[in-house]
Amino acid sequence: MEQHILQELRTIVPEERMFVDLAERYSYSYDASFGEYLPEAVVQPLNAGEVCRIVKLAGKHRIPLYPRGAATSLSGGPLPVEGGIVLDMTRFAHKLIIDRENLLAIVSPGVITADIHKKAEEVGLFYPPDPSSSHVSTIGGNISENSSGPKGLKYGTTKEYVIGLEVVTPLGDLIRTGGKTVKNVTGYDLTRLIVGSEGTLGIVTEMILRLIPKPKARMTLLATFDRLQDSGHAITKILSSGILPAAMELMDNACIRAVEQFEPCGLPVDKEALILVEVDGHPAAIEEEIRQCEAICYEQGASQVRVAKDEREREELWRARKMVSPAITQMGPTKISEDATVPRSKIPDMMERLNQIRSKYQLNLVVFGHAGDGNLHPNIITDKRNKEEMKRAEEAVGEIFAAAVELGGTLSGEHGIGTLKAPYMEMELGEAGLSMMKKIKEAWDPYNIMNPGKIFPRPGQIKVVLT
Repeated sequence: MEQHILQELRTIVPEERMFVDLAERYSYSYDASFGEYLPEAVVQPLNAGEVCRIVKLAGKHRIPLYPRGAATSLSGGPLPVEGGIVLDMTRFAHKLIIDRENLLAIVSPGVITADIHKKAEEVGLFYPPDPSSSHVSTIGGNISENSSGPKGLKYGTTKEYVIGLEVVTPLGDLIRTGGKTVKNVTGYDLTRLIVGSEGTLGIVTEMILRLIPKPKARMTLLATFDRLQDSGHAITKILSSGILPAAMELMDNACIRAVEQFEPCGLPVDKEALILVEVDGHPAAIEEEIRQCEAICYEQGASQVRVAKDEREREELWRARKMVSPAITQMGPTKISEDATVPRSKIPDMMERLNQIRSKYQLNLVVFGHAGDGNLHPNIITDKRNKEEMKRAEEAVGEIFAAAVELGGTLSGEHGIGTLKAPYMEMELGEAGLSMMKKIKEAWDPYNIMNPGKIFPRPGQIKVVLT
């Protein structure tokens, strides 16, 4: 980057919040996916005024800007694929206000999501979105990717809880969308447009989140199955019985074995699958619901069902699920994490398709995820240094996406598109649908400086997989 531009940057942020040395910039070249791109500079803004000035500077010089939270993205969301400037938002974390009377939280983008959970629960309130990385991910990153987690089954995703935003546009203007009222139909819903836009339409500098009363009680069960297909039928049967669990998670045999090798939890390694079901609400109601879930699991072929008797046992059951991601990273140096999502009724069909893809390409394909809302996480464990295996993995990923779309699903339930899924966008949206999204991007960001290289495929990058 030219010295006069760096000097202009130094008039906006002090030297101690600006990084230009190679070693410092390299620390910002990757995220939780597996791409690496080196930025030309990194800055750490502390307020909206600084962000506005940085964006205007970038627009004047046509410099790409890449907002970044804790870099837990699994799709390459914050990767600086065209160099430019990374905006590290982790120090922009001065505001976390819980408005108990209005059931709201007003927060800065660098606040850790788990801290919002904790502060809300201290006053008897509840912020339902709970990505698996919530103990390290920032709320700004969660909103950019519309991350959700297990409780999306009952409570919905992040977009249902964001009712107001302060946003710096790609032209450097500061705007507010939505507000503190639950109902708001004044003009276009720009709040919903920004949530999940993956940093391509602006930089969020403050958000207003809707909170709800904390459920009075919760109960959890773990059921194991000799056949993966039976676990899928148990999931759909529970959902069609009139019970809406707070969460319903799936682990296949490869996940079970990985967890037991990583940190033994007493899981049966000879079973093809297990599901974890949690219900919450009034104590009397959930007692009946959990027993119903237990009976349904046995009817659908469960070999064993364990209901947690207290909070300690409940945490014990959940510990196994939380160990999945760190456990499977031990299985190989490269982990391709996908989140193709299908309608709930198609979960058994999707499981069968994943089995076929695993066999066809002879890959270490591990399946877990939020099965209750169809948000499965097929993970391929491979080694990016093995070119032949990576080619098979790429073809398998294409077939996974094709299967999801053919079954009425989507490319992504919560990880976002980023760089990894951009080539497949037309498969789901069609040419006209993708063109409409591009027109929105062009209208908001005429200089194409805001997180360029994300969501939209580059020329020649489009892939359509036929099965």
